[in-house]
Amino acid sequence: MSLRSLLILVLGFVTVLFVGANWALISQPAQLSLLVMTVEAPLGIVLLGLLLLFVLVFVAYIGYLQTTVLVESRRHAKELAAQRALADKAEASRFFELKSHLDGAFDQVNQLLEKDFKNLGEQVDAVE
Repeated sequence: MSLRSLLILVLGFVTVLFVGANWALISQPAQLSLLVMTVEAPLGIVLLGLLLLFVLVFVAYIGYLQTTVLVESRRHAKELAAQRALADKAEASRFFELKSHLDGAFDQVNQLLEKDFKNLGEQVDAVE
């Protein structure tokens, strides 16, 4: 368990203890003004309900952000894999071209060596 999760768990537990210890005061009815009318309801429970609503909205927003990040991450991973495949194909093509060029150069060198060995053989035969 991460330190952040442990901290959230401890804060939640402390909040539950606080509400439990003060339940008598939290559940006492009071006159609440709704700007257009007045109602009698327990202020503490109304505030706890608003806090719970805020927490639920916050968790939903975090879930939405996490989902968005995961979708973007997967999309970037697919694009990266496609680009990597393209780069690998281009690199293989360059290696093939280099191999073809080196094969041609080695063939030219071998032809020159054979020609030189033939000329050297003719010169040795002429000296004997």
